[in-house]
Amino acid sequence: MRAVVFEQYGEPAGIRDVPDPAPAPHGVVVRVEATGLCRSDWHGWMGHDPDITLPHVPGHELAGVVAEVGAQVEGWRPGDRVTVPFVCACGSCPSCAAGDQQVCERQTQPGFTHWGSFAEYVALEHADVNLVAVPEELSFVTAASLGCRFATAFRAVTAQGRVSPGEWVAVHGCGGVGLSAVMIAAAAGARVVAVDRSPAALDLARKFGAVACVDAARTTDTAEAVRELTGGGVHLSLDALGAATTCAASVGGLRRRGRHVQVGLLPRPVPVPMDRVIALELEVLGSHGMAAHAYPPMLESVRAGVLRPDLLTTATIPLAAAPAALAAMDEAPGAGVTVVLPGA
Repeated sequence: MRAVVFEQYGEPAGIRDVPDPAPAPHGVVVRVEATGLCRSDWHGWMGHDPDITLPHVPGHELAGVVAEVGAQVEGWRPGDRVTVPFVCACGSCPSCAAGDQQVCERQTQPGFTHWGSFAEYVALEHADVNLVAVPEELSFVTAASLGCRFATAFRAVTAQGRVSPGEWVAVHGCGGVGLSAVMIAAAAGARVVAVDRSPAALDLARKFGAVACVDAARTTDTAEAVRELTGGGVHLSLDALGAATTCAASVGGLRRRGRHVQVGLLPRPVPVPMDRVIALELEVLGSHGMAAHAYPPMLESVRAGVLRPDLLTTATIPLAAAPAALAAMDEAPGAGVTVVLPGA
């Protein structure tokens, strides 16, 4: 099969012919129809993830068709349309038994713990725990955006962030996960403030429901700007980028007893203004994807047209264009979601 392969961290990836994967007894092989290009893939390419061994095939946000099924799989057959959370759970550890598959103690992640979906085929483990059926009316391009960014944003806003109608919500970083969070919070009845350096990203945030925007490139203190716009600070704030500045600004823009949710990956430990956390009794939370069993409410909102993840996709590219697009993510991350089509 053809795949995107990098052999050194931070060095250009290329298209290679590599062996097709085989399914584990409890797993499947999926023919990849679409796979999202995510900033997490860039972090992996840069060497920020200790699970990756070289050479490596990135890609973790995917949708496709089951091609092969392991002998122990009960619920899936070749030809099934599927997507999957980026955290593939074992289904048997204490966290999984508690329903918290997104923090499984023996999790695997395509594109990190093993070769991923920037390829024509990808192997996925524990299929009966992790696969999610893709409705016929949902395109593979749209479904590919659900497994990481949209599902992560959905859980971060609704479960971890506990958003309520009428609350003020700030979203720092309006890439794919940030724009997803803007859309989800606005659909929940919140008043959303979007923060980003890109005018194009802020335009999309307004389109998806933000009532106010802060241009971080022209604002000296974004936290202060958020507090002024909201009359004292937001109830809920998300760092959807993952940087020291956005993490601190997210915490700094909260009102008393507000809630910060860290969604964007931080490549290294960053200082958090804990004096403010203590003085205002703030909550500081992490959010790490969403378990497959939690998908139905999100999918129902998508079917009903309440949520429109299809509008987040702003570009589709062939597999051959993925190496250059991956390398460009840090300097020119673009607005919206780019989806790779391995068969194109």
